[in-house]
Amino acid sequence: MFRIGLVVNPDAGLGGRLGLKGSDGLALKARAEGAEDRAGPRARYAMSLLEKALTKYGATVLISEGRMGSDWLESESDVNMIVVHESRDITSHEDTRELVKILVDQEADLILYAGGDGTTRDLIQTLEENESSRTPIVGIPCGVKMYSGCFASSPKAAAEVVEAWMGGDLLVASTEVLDLDEEVYRDGGWSVRLYAEAMTPSSPRWMQGAKEMVESASEDEVIEGIAEHVRDVLMSPERMVIWGSGGTLRRIGEIVGLSPTLLGIDASLGNNQVGTDLSERGLIELLDSHHGKVTILLSPMGGQGFLIGRGNLQLSPEVLRKADPTSILGICTPSKLLTIRSLRIETGDDELDDIFRGMKYLKALQGYRTTRILPVSVD
Repeated sequence: MFRIGLVVNPDAGLGGRLGLKGSDGLALKARAEGAEDRAGPRARYAMSLLEKALTKYGATVLISEGRMGSDWLESESDVNMIVVHESRDITSHEDTRELVKILVDQEADLILYAGGDGTTRDLIQTLEENESSRTPIVGIPCGVKMYSGCFASSPKAAAEVVEAWMGGDLLVASTEVLDLDEEVYRDGGWSVRLYAEAMTPSSPRWMQGAKEMVESASEDEVIEGIAEHVRDVLMSPERMVIWGSGGTLRRIGEIVGLSPTLLGIDASLGNNQVGTDLSERGLIELLDSHHGKVTILLSPMGGQGFLIGRGNLQLSPEVLRKADPTSILGICTPSKLLTIRSLRIETGDDELDDIFRGMKYLKALQGYRTTRILPVSVD
């Protein structure tokens, strides 16, 4: 009989649609600006999908009473749940560590958690301090940016991973835990480090893998060619271009005369930059005021292949519907193409995911007037 520990970081991902580039230390600010809960609802969805399997295998779920657990679970459930902790009204990383230590003491066989890379870091540190680093973990992706390999690709995938692990269909393997310095991140910098290694059920299908840094200095000519294509074909006065985040797109933007942010979402109309580091609301206002064509330029995350759902939560379902999913154009350098097999999409909206699933393929620009068709994978 399995004992599954559940940890919900209720503040994870709050800053995403506001363009805050993380939620560490900014939960109160995000909520004051109207941010909606992200981790709790995604944990609820994953647990609802997992309910039959938990019952089938006679599993016990160890939970916290309150915002870190029970507030997000169905009151009527056949799953055996045991309250082992009580959440505070306002939580911090210390509360995560406190709950994880209790789960270790309660001999949890696996920890399922809803959070981001910061939550992962706190979880791993506590496991190591309590000599339990071999305890497998599965992350329900809820943060703004998630670079670690212990996250499932979606809440649904997290449920499938846990079910397959309980059924003996998945082995446990080591994966990298990466974390981004959010203070540097918010200032436009990029500082990712290998924090630790974690044990997680191994599944290339359902687990996202760790981010890889794949840009190469030898690709300068390729990037210049892509920039020339963007300038010649896309930057017309009647077309709005929405620029995704990342180093590749920033370099392209600088070449064509813009001043894009490294980690935000920007917008241009012709040769003019009309939006910088935009939030979801800012994007909606721009799209509502524009009556011409729209192109969204996005570069997939190296190694993982995520085009939507990681680091660009400002591109919410409402934004994507207003712009039209067919307006998306991927930007892929040759080295990045070597690390991805498909363009992965996770919008968090079932109807929108179905639209992307029905599209089957998206175009990716890989040079001047050179595009490649890549399959879409909806998680």
